[in-house]
This record gives sequence, structure tokens and C-alpha cells, in this order.
Amino acid sequence: MIISDFRKGDRLDLLLRQGQTKKKKRRSRLVFLGMVFLSLSFVVYFFSFQDQFISRSIEPIELASPPSEEPQVQGSPHQIIEGSIRKGSTLFQSLAEKDVPPRWIDLIVSKLRPYIDFRKIKGGSYRLIMDGKGELVKFIYEADPTEVYEIGKDSQGYVAQRKEVALDTCLVKVEGEIRSSLFEAMDANGGDDQLAISFAEILAWEVDFYMDVKEGDRFKVIVEKLYKGDRFIRYGTIHAVEYQGGDHIVRGIEYQGHFYHEDGTSLRRAFLKAPLRFNRISSRFSRARRHPVLGGIFPHYGVDYAAPPGTPVWAVADGVVIGCGWNEGYGKQVVLRHMNGYRTYYGHLSRYGRGIKKGVRVQQKQIIGYVGSTGLSTGPHLDYRLTKNGRFRNPLRESFPSGIPIRKLEMETFQKRRDEVVAWLQGGVGESE
Repeated sequence: MIISDFRKGDRLDLLLRQGQTKKKKRRSRLVFLGMVFLSLSFVVYFFSFQDQFISRSIEPIELASPPSEEPQVQGSPHQIIEGSIRKGSTLFQSLAEKDVPPRWIDLIVSKLRPYIDFRKIKGGSYRLIMDGKGELVKFIYEADPTEVYEIGKDSQGYVAQRKEVALDTCLVKVEGEIRSSLFEAMDANGGDDQLAISFAEILAWEVDFYMDVKEGDRFKVIVEKLYKGDRFIRYGTIHAVEYQGGDHIVRGIEYQGHFYHEDGTSLRRAFLKAPLRFNRISSRFSRARRHPVLGGIFPHYGVDYAAPPGTPVWAVADGVVIGCGWNEGYGKQVVLRHMNGYRTYYGHLSRYGRGIKKGVRVQQKQIIGYVGSTGLSTGPHLDYRLTKNGRFRNPLRESFPSGIPIRKLEMETFQKRRDEVVAWLQGGVGESE
């Protein structure tokens, strides 16, 4: 019994001592953790204080922001509106479709009105720039590549002006051989229809492009070509022309806006050889031709020029209208009186030119009527006739008086100009030096 009680007491004492040991270990851990926490707090406080110290010691640096591509107005970007005027539309309608405020449309139209006839606008493009507040900054209207208008604001308010458009000039020689027509040959050798027409108009007093042109004939033109950047805009001054038909060569030298032969006599004569440009001749001068309507043989003292209805008819020379009205088989006809006893007759017209009536003076190439098929006519054409002192003459063979020659005081200057451009014709542009 005593031994048993002793063993129970020892076991109880042992348990008490083990509990005290565990409490000491727990207390040691808490102390260690507390010291770690205090150390970390001190480290955090130290670095925080250092950052505050550094931030107070260094002045802040402001970096400049990169410039934006669009101009800024009080922090707001510009608004750019671009558009074009469609066929049948107007500038007003086009701007309205772009939601441009009416007050700016009215201003744009009013500022451009002194420069532009809005009734004749056939297209064009525009660019409108507005600031962030919706105020107009600039308006640019391009009617064509060389006709540009700009509206901007200055101290006096909004002002419109036409801008000068710089064009580059290139002097070239266009030459070729006729196979089927002057148009085809010009196009095939770097020209176009407009250059062919200009070429023919210069030589209209010397070359009959209805009867004289034959396969194998050759031509040359020294002309300026105008460019806007890489874009061809138009032809400039024609400096010289040459046409060779067989052994016959005709040259025209440009001098002060007119064309002359190499000897200084003018290419321009009192009469054109034809009243129309580049239209097929359906029948030539003949004293015995079967009439297409009446039948039988009747003298035909004129030349019929087949052409589409409405083709303009020109006066071949300066003169006075002595007849304008219906003339039986000739239908609507105009008759002109010219110098040196000449008269010309233009029949089968569809209508007359503006202002054409008896007693009116007309100039060479003025439109006096339009091709039609009035009177005894089987189709649209012009019946053209010529008389001198009351007798019919063949318009295709008549030799007309020359124009005014170069004045003697200017002959030396003209000859220098002639030698230069003839060298271009015979060699190449820029090879005369």
C-alpha cells in the first residue's frame, strides 16, 4: 500500500514539472516573436523616413509630352471634314450632307461668291478645318488642280483668296507619221486629241485637213507640258509646228502669241479653208453632181460637210451678215459679205448662232449657226459655198490673201527666235546650243 501510494505521487510530480517546462518554451517563443515584430517595425519606419527625406530633398522633373500631329486649340484637336461635289449637286448641298452648321455654309458661300459662279460649278473637292469649339479655322476649295480657293481668318475677319498653284514646265517634241488620221497619229506618239486640234487650228489657213491629209504625211510639234507634281495638267505654249505632205513642208513659228512662216509672213490668212474642224467631207466641189433629192444633174457650187446635228459652224472670215433666214432648198441659211468681193453661204442649218441676224458684224471663227438637215437634205450636213464678185469659186482651191507680216523693227528678234525653234524641230529640244 505504501509503495503504491509513493508511485502515484511520483507520477503526479513528474506531470507538474513537464507542464512547467512547456510554459517556459511557449513564453520564450512569444518573446522571440515580439522581438522579430519590433525589429521589422523599426526597419519599415526607417525606410519610410528615408523615402520622405529623399522626396523632400529632390525637386520633381516634368517631362514634356510629345507634340501631337493635329494642331491643338486650347487642348482640343481640330476637326477635318473632306468631301467632293457630285455631278448635279452643289457646294451648299455637299456641305449640308457633311453636317456642317448652316452659319458656316452661309459664310463659305458668301466669301467665295465674288470668285466663283456657283451656277457653273461642275465638281471639285474641298477641305474644311474646325477647332475644338466648332469654329471655322480654314476652308479650301479645289475647283480643278490649278484653280484653288482658300478662306482663312485674319485680324479683319474671314477672307477668301485664290491661291497660286505652281506648275512644272517640260518642253517636249511630239512627232509622228499619219496612218489613218491626225488624231490617231498624235495619240500614238505621246500627244492627245486636244493637241491634235490645236495643231490643226494653227495650220487651218495653210493645210486642208479634209482633202490634203494622206497616209505617210508627217508632223512635228514643240510644246510645253505642264505638271503638278507627277500629274500632267495641260499643254502650255506651242512653240513650233511642222507638217510635211509629200515634198511640201509648212512650218509655223510662235512669236508673241501668233504664228509665222520662216520668212516672217503670217500663217493666219483672211479666210479659213473650212468652216468646221475635223469633219468628214461627203461630197466635194463639182459642176455636175446628181442631186440626192431632186435627181438629175445639177451644178454643185459648194462643199458638203457631213457632221453630227448641232455641230458649231464658224465664219471663215470677218464680215457682215447680209442674209439670215429660210432659203427654199437650202433651208435655214446664213450669208456673209467679206472684203475683196467675197461672199460665203452656209446652208441646211438647224439653228442660228447667238445674236446672228441681218446687219450684224462677225469675226473669223465666230459661231454663226449649227449643223442641221433643213431644206432639201437627206441627212445632217453643212452646204458651204463661196463667191467672188458674184461668181462661184471652189472653196478648196481658192488662194486667199495673207495676214500681216512681222514688222521690220522686230525682224531681227524674230529671226533669232526662228533659228532656235527650227533647230528644235530638226534636232531635238535643247539641242540648238
